[in-house]
Amino acid sequence: MRDTASGTDADTDADTETTAKRRGMSARDVLTASLVSLGVCAGIVLVADGLRTAKPPPQPTAAQAFQAPGPAAPAPAASPAAAPASAAAAAAAGSAGSAADALKFQPLDQPMLAPATPTRVRIPAISVNAPLTGLALDSGRHLAAPPESNRNLAGWYSDGTSPGVVGTAVIAGHVDTPAGPAVFYSLGILKKGDAVDVDRADGQTAVFTVDAVEAYDARAFPDEKVYGAAARAELRVITCGAGFDKRHNRYLGNVVVYAHLTDVQGSQAAAGH
Repeated sequence: MRDTASGTDADTDADTETTAKRRGMSARDVLTASLVSLGVCAGIVLVADGLRTAKPPPQPTAAQAFQAPGPAAPAPAASPAAAPASAAAAAAAGSAGSAADALKFQPLDQPMLAPATPTRVRIPAISVNAPLTGLALDSGRHLAAPPESNRNLAGWYSDGTSPGVVGTAVIAGHVDTPAGPAVFYSLGILKKGDAVDVDRADGQTAVFTVDAVEAYDARAFPDEKVYGAAARAELRVITCGAGFDKRHNRYLGNVVVYAHLTDVQGSQAAAGH
């Protein structure tokens, strides 16, 4: 995916087609993911119109990031001629393991939810209890940010996946506004295992468990990692972060919470059960 400050439309089309073929996704799916990510950087970053809080919002620690694979166990001593073969075998095994880790399907004992409009997001660990509004792409093909008039308002990408449905749902909100800290000011202190509850218009609550919390510079935002298609119900919660540029009065990137569906609560039976 290209940065908005460089590249051409032709480059974007080629990158989109290549990504689609590699992932088995439609070009529309990849394009949508690209637009959402660019919108998050170009739209939600606008909330940094004056950092008027007493201290910068907390950022995630390295301990809450996805952990890179550990070093391989040392191989037994071998002759120089045998070493290349051992290295190749180890590399192949590592590649196969990485591919297997990426195939995370919805467990059979988890309910399969039908699409429904999310109405509220609750994150007990950071005392978030906020209504949700639908977000769409603006005329510049960026994801519009929630209105600043309500600091306790978050939004969800209403042209994308509904939270609780198999796929990758997106919730976004301000970290601060000119009036002070906003709904996701403390998002960076979430930890693996914390809960994110999303109430839905069908009377059910999709309960997600946090897998990781990471911060990204806007110039190297990993579109595919954040917004790529998922084979289970996943959620991304996004706000501004990754440092603050006082000279230009803006955040440098985004904080992203990764979570997956682990429970469904509510009076109605889940679709498919």
